[in-house]
Amino acid sequence: MVRAALWQQPLGQVTCSEEQLQELLRIHMQQGTAALVFPLLLQEPLVSSYARTQMLSVCAQTMQQQVQLQHILTKSWAALEQAGIQPVLLKGAGLAALYPEMHQRAWGDIDLFVGKANYHTACATMRACFPDALKFDEELEHYKHYNLIADGVSIELHRVTVDLQHPLDARRYAEMEAWGMAHSEPLTLNGLPVRVPAPTFNVLFVFLHAWEHMLTQGANMRQLCDLALLQHRYRDNVDERVLLGWLKSLRLLDVWQLVQYCMVQSLGLPRPSALFFSTEVADRAERLLADLLESKMRETKEEKEEKRVNRFVRKWETMKGRNRNAERIAQYSPQYARHMRATTWWHGLSRLFAKDRKWE
Repeated sequence: MVRAALWQQPLGQVTCSEEQLQELLRIHMQQGTAALVFPLLLQEPLVSSYARTQMLSVCAQTMQQQVQLQHILTKSWAALEQAGIQPVLLKGAGLAALYPEMHQRAWGDIDLFVGKANYHTACATMRACFPDALKFDEELEHYKHYNLIADGVSIELHRVTVDLQHPLDARRYAEMEAWGMAHSEPLTLNGLPVRVPAPTFNVLFVFLHAWEHMLTQGANMRQLCDLALLQHRYRDNVDERVLLGWLKSLRLLDVWQLVQYCMVQSLGLPRPSALFFSTEVADRAERLLADLLESKMRETKEEKEEKRVNRFVRKWETMKGRNRNAERIAQYSPQYARHMRATTWWHGLSRLFAKDRKWE
């Protein structure tokens, strides 16, 4: 169904019991693809009135939410430009523009890249623009973004797009990010002119964002839909030589090929748009895809004991948890798991002798 909705293909008659239909709706809600698939399902004559009401409610809520988001985005963009800051739109709305209809891609917040140089000015500008917003008083330098909530909408002002812990990765990625933002491209969203990252960098960033979710809080099929549509739309604008070099330097080519295989097999991404596609990763990619569909791509975390206040104990427990996470990832990409372990030890030892941050 996701494949049909992405590429505007006929769905075919849906014949299933009400129980099966409810399970189908639940899965699409869980995978973040409800707004994409439900309009297609609503065209089916055999769908029950109860299920139809459920789907209409989700679709209407998504459309109403995007009206509010568009309003806040327009106001935020104007305020930043008036302050002399040229923001770049990340994720959400920019990716929704790739879908057959923008409301088929739900987005719940606004991500704006402002960079390190403009970070504090941008934060002050947003606080002045939305004086009644829920906000944080500290603009912490070691966080990748500052967050405030205006009229129920979360606005994230990004110093950086991705927070990589290995110093070599971070240094290399900073150069990629600087290039991607310097070559940002114009895009119009419902009459609002904005800018989005350069296609080659945007493809890398959206992939990294999905992989970051797979490493930590869990990912879903919507993130693969985003990447598939982005790659297909900008197939002729992506510099393959540059992208390949970036992936290799970040030790992510193997993971990239896993994701490409998943998108071709499950989403019907045309092979010419699946850059650096390989069948050699098939077994591991199918395992990753199965776990993704069953919502198993989530880091397992143990409950922390409140009495453990000693920083050395906390650091040691954190390092053990990250090594367990590397073991989980090894079933998909042993190569990247080795890099995770090396990063965990380097970062853990460096943090052990750094200033304590008890809130982490």
